[in-house]
Amino acid sequence: MSDKKLKPLLVVEDNPGLQKQLKWSFEGYTVFIAGDRPSALEQLKAHRPPVVTLDLGLPPDPANATEGLSALREILEYAPHTKVIVVTGNDDRSTALEAISQGAYDFYQKPIEPEILSLIVDRAYALYELEQENRELQKHESASPLDGIVGSSKQMMKVCRLVEKVGPAEATSLVLGESGTGKELIAKALHNLSSRKNKPFVALNCAAIPENLLESELFGYEKGAFTGAVKQTPGKIEATDGGTFFLDEIGDMPMSLQAKMLRFLQERVVERIGGRASIPVDVRIICATHHNIQNLITEGLFREDLYFRISEIVIDLPALRDREGDKLLLAQTFLDTISAHNGKTFKGFTDNARAAIDSYSWPGNVREMENKIKRAVVLAEGKKITPDDLGFDEEEQSVSLDLRKERERVESELIMRALTIHDNNVSHAAAALGISRPSLYSLVKKLGLPEPGKQ
Repeated sequence: MSDKKLKPLLVVEDNPGLQKQLKWSFEGYTVFIAGDRPSALEQLKAHRPPVVTLDLGLPPDPANATEGLSALREILEYAPHTKVIVVTGNDDRSTALEAISQGAYDFYQKPIEPEILSLIVDRAYALYELEQENRELQKHESASPLDGIVGSSKQMMKVCRLVEKVGPAEATSLVLGESGTGKELIAKALHNLSSRKNKPFVALNCAAIPENLLESELFGYEKGAFTGAVKQTPGKIEATDGGTFFLDEIGDMPMSLQAKMLRFLQERVVERIGGRASIPVDVRIICATHHNIQNLITEGLFREDLYFRISEIVIDLPALRDREGDKLLLAQTFLDTISAHNGKTFKGFTDNARAAIDSYSWPGNVREMENKIKRAVVLAEGKKITPDDLGFDEEEQSVSLDLRKERERVESELIMRALTIHDNNVSHAAAALGISRPSLYSLVKKLGLPEPGKQ
């Protein structure tokens, strides 16, 4: 049988005799051996076996199942679809049942009979392949990797076209936009459009983690590296190996850490705190921030060389207030989704609610809209959502649709702005407005504005 057709199987067993026996007991499999929890995780990341047999009695405490159960948790955390068959002592049925409750596929009690264990492994592998086929079918049946990105405005169409082009590439991307505009949604779309879509997508928010913890979260640490470091812990970047790492709010990353991040981006290796080994990591990086990075660079708060590394492709997300026609489309989408989740049905929004939604500036962007509609779904008593349900105050509800009044308001604002900018010089203000001096004087009188120079 060709090696290419052999299926990977990881056997975690610390007994050298059993290691040798099991190495050649599984026909049709390439068997990888690990003698303890750290090496088991290394083999898991290197070979990604669908099935693992795991002896719960592992060093440094082989008489108990503590280390084996820890290994089980870490295996399933890294590869949740893996079928783990735990191997226990003859009198340890309660521990085996605990392992099953924590996500193990099955258990087998010693002494080992390779023929029986092979049958359990074959059955586990068949189930994994069936589930994997089902997951692939579901992915193909889903519409688009851009699902969840709602918008028909020309601004969002431009963003979607850019995402579709950039997604399949390996370019490091920087997503810019105000808080609440959906930067992580764009990052996930880039991941789902890439060849890494079946590998991990891991996100970390630099602004949400204290500065003294951020380095260990990113790069991990060795046992004893600092007080409280009781075990070796890989960082989030290392755990994303093969997938996409989304570094949100990178503009809040401390300067002291930016140099280490730059080194990683240049060399694609991580070095855990307290460690000396350089660990290669294959990962795509997508960053995001709501800050103006150029201003941070000018203020000495962000490294320019790091900016150039993370901004091979820049995607600018527009604020909701600048997305022409998207407000009501988003509102209806949120209403349909949230009401379905809450077992409710509504006939849409009242006219006043639609007008308020369309005229409101949405400083919190899409996230604020989602929160307002969640509130409305919970509190609404009628069949249509009202402005009060959405939490709009009276001023936010008062929307003028009087064309003449609105035109006069806009004209007044523009004239006063032009006169202020040009220090009440009527000729200059009129030129800026694209009208003649007499027309400007006529408008000032018609709109009841203060005569220039006589305020």
